[in-house]
Amino acid sequence: MGILVLVVLLALIVIVVGIYNSLVRLRVQADNAWADIDVQLKRRYDLIPNVVETVKGYAGHEKSTLEAVINARNRAMSAQGPAAKAEAEGMLTQALKSLFALAEAYPQLRAVESFTQLQGTLGQMEEAIQNARRYYNAVVRDLNTKIAQFPSNLVAGLFGFKDREFFELTAAAAREAPKVSFETPAR
Repeated sequence: MGILVLVVLLALIVIVVGIYNSLVRLRVQADNAWADIDVQLKRRYDLIPNVVETVKGYAGHEKSTLEAVINARNRAMSAQGPAAKAEAEGMLTQALKSLFALAEAYPQLRAVESFTQLQGTLGQMEEAIQNARRYYNAVVRDLNTKIAQFPSNLVAGLFGFKDREFFELTAAAAREAPKVSFETPAR
C-alpha cells in the first residue's frame, strides 16, 4: 500500500513538473516573440524620420501631415504592452498612409531614388512586423489555451501564470497596409 501511494505521488509530481515546464516554454516563446516584434518596430521607428525628412525637402509646407507622422511615431514608441502598442501602431499606420498620399501629389518626390528605397525598406519592414505579429499571437494563443485547460490551469494558477494580451491592430489599420509603391501609371 505504501509503495502504491509513493508511485501515485511520484506520478503526480512528474505530471506537475511536465505541465510547469510546458507553461514555462510557452512563456519564454511569447517573450521572445514579443522581443522580435519590438526589434522590428524599432527598425521602423528609426526609418520614419528619414522618410519624413525626404518628404519635407519636397513638401515642407505640408507641416501638419509631417507633424502627425512624428507625433504618431512618438506615441507608438512610448506605448507599453501589446494592446496599447497595437492601438498606437494603428494610428502610426494611418499617419503614414496620409504621408504617402501626400507624396502622390509630388511627382518629383516619387522620382527621388532615396525616397523609393526608403519606401521599399518600409514595405519590407511592414511585412516583417506582420510575420512577427502572427507568430507572437500564435504563441500567445497556445499559452492562453494551456493556462485555461484542465489540469494545466491548476498548475498555472499555483505558479502564477497569467494570460497574455494579443497584438492586434485596430480594425482600420488591419484592413489596409500602408501604400509603399509610387509607380506612376502608364499613359
